[in-house]
Amino acid sequence: MNISEFDKDINQKLDKQVTRVVKLLSLSNKSIATAESCTGGLISELITSVPGASGVFEFGVCSYSNRIKHDVLGVDNRILDEFTEVSVQTAMAMAEGMRRISGADIAVSVTGIAGPGGGTPEKPVGTVFIGFSTENGCYARCPDLCGMGLNRDGIRKHTALSVFNEVELILMGENNNE
Repeated sequence: MNISEFDKDINQKLDKQVTRVVKLLSLSNKSIATAESCTGGLISELITSVPGASGVFEFGVCSYSNRIKHDVLGVDNRILDEFTEVSVQTAMAMAEGMRRISGADIAVSVTGIAGPGGGTPEKPVGTVFIGFSTENGCYARCPDLCGMGLNRDGIRKHTALSVFNEVELILMGENNNE
């Protein structure tokens, strides 16, 4: 598959999945909010591209810097210092902070390394942590994007797809991490 076919495939998957998630949110009378770092607002953009999103989307924060993660979302500086901004702990704290300030039923967060630079042997390009916070608790996922040969755009889009896949599971009561 060449890159343009790959891009078309991921874009079609994203469109289909985000439309399904917005519909499920609406049917279940639930709301969502986002705290994004490496996706830079892509998840919020995708949600708001769906008609009817205004009934389910609270708001999104593009918390690219650690200062915003701390000052706006309430991520403890000790978490950022000990575990770094690219960690399960930070993703969970971001999601919890977003749920607290938004009042949304589901808050999602994303933090990671989209590249092309910034990776290390311990955390290579493609390392991404996604946090989820609901009334039932908080947890994080780390989609396996390292070594897939994805560029920055591909990492961001596959991260967004992972978010929407998991939110669908939450809404269907099929996730087992809460």
